[in-house]
Amino acid sequence: MLTECLEFISERDAETFAAAPAAPAVFLLRGDAPSEPYVSKTANLRRRLQRLLGPFEERTKKLNLRDRVRTIDYSLTGSDFESGFLLYRVLRSTFPKSYANRLRFRFAPLVKLHLENEYPRASITTRLGKLNSRNLYYGPFPARLAAEKFMNDSLDFFKMRRCVDDLHPDPAFPGCIYSEMKMCLAPCFKGCTDEAYAAEVSRVRAYFDSSGESLVRELAAEREEASAQLAFEEAAAIHVRVEKLKPVVSQIPEIVRRLDQLSALIIQRSAMEGSVAFFRVDSGQITGPLVFPIQPAEHAKSQSMEARVQDALTTLPPTKMNSALETMEHLALLKRWYYRGTRAGEIFFADAKGELPVRRIVRGISRVFRGEKAEPESPSLQ
Repeated sequence: MLTECLEFISERDAETFAAAPAAPAVFLLRGDAPSEPYVSKTANLRRRLQRLLGPFEERTKKLNLRDRVRTIDYSLTGSDFESGFLLYRVLRSTFPKSYANRLRFRFAPLVKLHLENEYPRASITTRLGKLNSRNLYYGPFPARLAAEKFMNDSLDFFKMRRCVDDLHPDPAFPGCIYSEMKMCLAPCFKGCTDEAYAAEVSRVRAYFDSSGESLVRELAAEREEASAQLAFEEAAAIHVRVEKLKPVVSQIPEIVRRLDQLSALIIQRSAMEGSVAFFRVDSGQITGPLVFPIQPAEHAKSQSMEARVQDALTTLPPTKMNSALETMEHLALLKRWYYRGTRAGEIFFADAKGELPVRRIVRGISRVFRGEKAEPESPSLQ
């Protein structure tokens, strides 16, 4: 992971500091066998090493490792996103038992659709279950409050249950406030058939899968049919529901997808001159970086930029995660970068067919390389 190595001898520290680039990097300091490595990232490697390994100053509380370090491993990085992702990988490898505490992960809030339950429901969670389960997850959201608001506002348009208990339907059960308000099909006391409840769950799943578009189309079709039959009062009522739905759908960030369909390409500046860095996202899992030179090599000069991008992506296969925990960690890193107020770099999402917008990506490469402002995100509801 770390590609460069310097030997540190305190008597010749000036040579080591001169050899270290004054550039952003992730680094690891190693001492003798019993000592614990020191891992961190920095915006200026030379300055940070001078601070950690320079001559000891009396009457100061600054950390000084001059007498303990023997080697310096490092890799230059082109962006804060790359530094954060590389730091995560190095810490995970170096401190397998404590890396999570060192990184202070805040896992991404997700909407979970409990399809393995006999009577499915939705809830908010920050934990993924088994990767091969039937349950579906949607996210990542910036905060739990945002996820809860989206889920609750969305479920107001459906009659799927809101209770959290495992149901044992009993006709003698009195029901709850949602069944009294006709906002739930009430499977708890057999207020509907199992088939009718399954059909309603399918509508909810289609809504979450399409970021609300399925319900928009459904209501639009019902409104048109009512108008065609001259049922204007009914059409007006449906129109009110459409207007109520619009702000709910428009609040969905573009990154919020079903996790197994969350595919994207992140473009960042590269530490290598004349290049950008690609990071691939598949099912919320990050792979990269892949250095992409702006100027083509001699053998590729006849190719268009679109063709070069597509060829490059084939050399960056998706990561296969060994656990749900690792996926949660990648989502936490993705959430931290995506929802940052001053986000650097650009992200482009795949469509329903899994295809990336290559033409837009080419324009994005130019903007990132030139340091220009990113294009605005496409709205959820047109």
